Amino acid sequence: MTLSFHSLGLSEARVRHLEKAGFASPTPIQAQAIPHLLSGRDVVGLAQTGTGKTAAFSLPMLERIDLNVHAVQALILTPTRELAVQVYQSIRTLSDDRRLQVLPIYGGQSIDIQIRRLQRGAQVVVGTPGRVLDLLGRGDLKLNKLSWIVLDEADEMLNMGFIQDVEKILAQAPAERQTAFFSATMDPSIRELSAKFLHSPVTVNVEQPKAAPARINQVFYMVPRGWTKARALQPILEMEDPESALIFVRTRKAAAELTRQLQAAGHSVDEYHGDLSQSQRERLLLRFRQRQVRWVVATDIAARGLHVDDLTHVINYDLPDSVESYVHRIGRTGRAGKEGTAISLIHPLDKRKLRDIERHIRQRLEMGTIPTRAQIEARHLEKLQKQLCETLAGERIASFLPIVAQLSEEFEPHTIAAAALQMAYDQTRPSWMRVDQGYGDDPAPENPSRSRGQHHGHNGQNAVRKTRPVKRSQAPVSSQQ
Repeated sequence: MTLSFHSLGLSEARVRHLEKAGFASPTPIQAQAIPHLLSGRDVVGLAQTGTGKTAAFSLPMLERIDLNVHAVQALILTPTRELAVQVYQSIRTLSDDRRLQVLPIYGGQSIDIQIRRLQRGAQVVVGTPGRVLDLLGRGDLKLNKLSWIVLDEADEMLNMGFIQDVEKILAQAPAERQTAFFSATMDPSIRELSAKFLHSPVTVNVEQPKAAPARINQVFYMVPRGWTKARALQPILEMEDPESALIFVRTRKAAAELTRQLQAAGHSVDEYHGDLSQSQRERLLLRFRQRQVRWVVATDIAARGLHVDDLTHVINYDLPDSVESYVHRIGRTGRAGKEGTAISLIHPLDKRKLRDIERHIRQRLEMGTIPTRAQIEARHLEKLQKQLCETLAGERIASFLPIVAQLSEEFEPHTIAAAALQMAYDQTRPSWMRVDQGYGDDPAPENPSRSRGQHHGHNGQNAVRKTRPVKRSQAPVSSQQ
């Protein structure tokens, strides 16, 4: 029997709005958490990102908010400004009542504007611990009417060093309140915090398939000896050609350097890390969601809250430190029943991490082979042929027929077509393949993609053979005399 939102105890009006918004049935974390929260219990929810936990705590909260009271009744703490904005937007989607005032507060945005918004009255505040504590200290954020408090991604909040700020905020909240912690993991610090600040909490645990969902194709590439990761990544990206991708790196410096290299190769890519201002982050996130930027190179911390619908690829340029982070990263793709691809670049020193990941997810990762130059050339020719077929079916082609007719007086038609294709191919070919930048015929010998005795000609380029154009004037001499 399929559960419905109505069976969980939500109001008829709320259920109707959810149906209009496209929410058909509750996810497992929603089905488990919502009834307990509606009954007034404190809850510890264990679930990964992407399981619907925002709605799990927001829907019961929205049922209880008194819209006639213009004071803060619910406080949601998030580890990053990006996640604060995302939760704010989700709550706005889950409610269609214009009387509901939801306010996101975080550093990087004018505190004066936030103070004015608080003074006008907000029933729900979503914020980062630092800014929330700042506004509490100033006396501009008052919690005397607070009845709900939620820690979202509590484990990450503690990992980022917010434990003391969180404890100070919880200590200032009214004792008579309902509290919920949502976390991907239940480590000792979360257990201690919940024991200290929650009252007889119910623990709901969505048994995450430790394994990533089957709809995510997981593959790793061993970086050949003597190669950099950037050199190995280029041909992989050329073959995969992701529609949208998050590329995870360890440091801000690595994000900036890899972004520079990929942009120089002609790719639509930008960087996302802690050095960016809030306005820069928001502009990039908007461009990414609108597909104006196809790929984003990001650090783990900055990428918290950076969620994009229909993300096709997640690339672990650097493996994360924990297996939980690996599952969290790749879970950003392959959502809503769609397929996704997770790619990891592995150095020989990473083999132990790889084995830990495979044990955790209970499956072996497929080993990929770095594409050769010839394979990439063939892929580009295949794409060019497809584009040509689409162009032949279009109407604009008529504009170019006079040029073909004029050239036909001197050249054979098939030679004209080949020359046009060459021009198009050279313009779409990635810059790093136009000039040999150290990408040899094949990957290093130990890589299985190398085939002994295979010859690709100069610089491995055998996909297009050079031919001299044939002019009509070059017909046999006897016919001209």
